[in-house]
This record gives sequence, structure tokens and C-alpha cells, in this order.
Amino acid sequence: MTLLMTLGGALLLMVAGDALVRGAIGLSLKFGLSAALISLTVVAFGTSAPELVISIEAALAGSPDIALGNVVGSNIANVLLIVGVPATMITMAVSNAELRRSFTLMMIATVIFVAFAVTGEFNRIAGLIMLTTLAAIIIYSYGKSGNNEADLDDADEAMSGLKIGLLMLAGIIGLPIGAHFLIEGARAIALSIGLSEAAIGLTIVALGTSLPELAASTAAALRGRGDVALGNVIGSNMLNLLAVIGVTAVIHPLNVSRAFQTVDIPIMAVTSLLLAPFLIWRMKLGRTAGVTFLALYATFVVLALGDASI
Repeated sequence: MTLLMTLGGALLLMVAGDALVRGAIGLSLKFGLSAALISLTVVAFGTSAPELVISIEAALAGSPDIALGNVVGSNIANVLLIVGVPATMITMAVSNAELRRSFTLMMIATVIFVAFAVTGEFNRIAGLIMLTTLAAIIIYSYGKSGNNEADLDDADEAMSGLKIGLLMLAGIIGLPIGAHFLIEGARAIALSIGLSEAAIGLTIVALGTSLPELAASTAAALRGRGDVALGNVIGSNMLNLLAVIGVTAVIHPLNVSRAFQTVDIPIMAVTSLLLAPFLIWRMKLGRTAGVTFLALYATFVVLALGDASI
């Protein structure tokens, strides 16, 4: 029953997240925003909504390791798994000025996150600073973005206002319900098999909340929109760090364990840098990189589940 609760919660998160993303894309395209900006903000926000709900609920339930593990594990999964899967299917040329700028902003967000983590706590002041930084980044990105160069999906753009509203409503209702089932199931699994909450947060919960990113990025890549696929990952990682932890810290401060400071967060930062060759040096993101990323992610999961300290 516990396993069914966990899997059911993850499935509901994926479906609700996809509905929210589709509705958000349809709404944004009506305003003529660029595909890169949509993927960096609206799509990323929709796919990061599960992480936000999970982290807030975990913090309020007295499980800061699940809240932090969810974000750190999700960011690792976003780079290694969410980029890795579509890269094994199709070669993506993903370097453009807007994506390079977004990657730089994501690394700035990473530095800010690490700086607060080193202090041992994300308090309310830290949360407010992170949210203010995110607002500044979004305003800056909007100012730098161009017009909508190409449709992400003609069907999405042609959606009626009613369909857009229903999709977004389904996402908003489904996300907290799915998050509740996933978090309760994951905690029960951790207790029953002797795993730490940090390990569960870094793997099972993080993977469950990353399913919307996987669906959105894979679909975008298969439609030949590598920029949207990678923009979704970059934007989601940035929102996870600044919005998810920022909002959670404002609601309920989070203590950062020594293991997160010395192992998990450094792994996340190094993993984020793996995107640099493809964005800064303009290497093509293809099958070799995809297989390598997936192998690294499998290694991380095995180590995380096998060592409670990771």
C-alpha cells in the first residue's frame, strides 16, 4: 500500500505538472513571448511546482532533509537524467545567446544557494534575498528576450481560453494532492527499510518531482526544440534554488546538515557545470553525452541509496 501511495503520488504529479505546463504555454504564447523565455520562466515554473509543494509540506512536517534533498536531487536529476534521456534520442545543437545568458544566471543562483547553505541555515532573510534575486533575474531576462520566433506547438497556441483554464486548474489541484501522497509514501519507505530521509529526498522524491521536466524536455527535443528542452532544465534548476527554497525558508526556516554541505550540494554544483561545454563552447549534445549523463545519474542514485551520509 505504501509503495502504491508513492507511485500514485508520482504519477499524479507528472500528469498534473504536464497539464499545468501545457496550459501555461498556451497562455504565454498568446502574449507573443519568445520560446526561450517561456521555457525559462513559465514552463520551468510549471515543472518546478511539484518541488515547491513537496518542500513546503516536508518543512512544515519537520523533515528538512526531504525538503533540501528534493531540490538538490531534482537539480542533479534535471541535468543528468532530464537532459540525458532526450540526448540519447536526438542530437541537440543548443547553444544560443539567450541560453548562454540563462546558464550564467543559473550558476549565479547556484553560488547564492551554496553561500547560504554554508551558513548552516536557510532563514527567512535568506529566503527573501533569494526571492528578490529571482524577481530581478526574471525582469532582466524579459528585457533581454526577443519576440516569439516559432511556435512550441501549434495546438497549444490554438487552445481556447476555457481549455487553458481547465488545464491550469487541473495542475493546481492535482499537484498538492500528488505531493501529499508522494511525501507520505516516501517517508514510510524510509522508515521501513532503514534509509535516511535525506537519501529518500535525493532519489525517490526528487525523481518523482522531476517527472514533469522529463516529459516536457523530451517532448520539446523530439519536436526539434533543443533550446526549449535545455531552457526548461536551466529555468527549473534556477527556480528550484531561488523560488522553492526561498519560499520554503520564508514559511519555515531550513537547517542544512553537514552531509548536505560537504557532499550533496557540491555534487549538485559540479553537475550544473557539466552543461558548460554545450552552452559556452558550443559542443553538440548527442548520444555520447546522453549515455554518459545517464550513467553518472545511475551512479549517484546507487551511492545515495547505499550510503545514508550522501
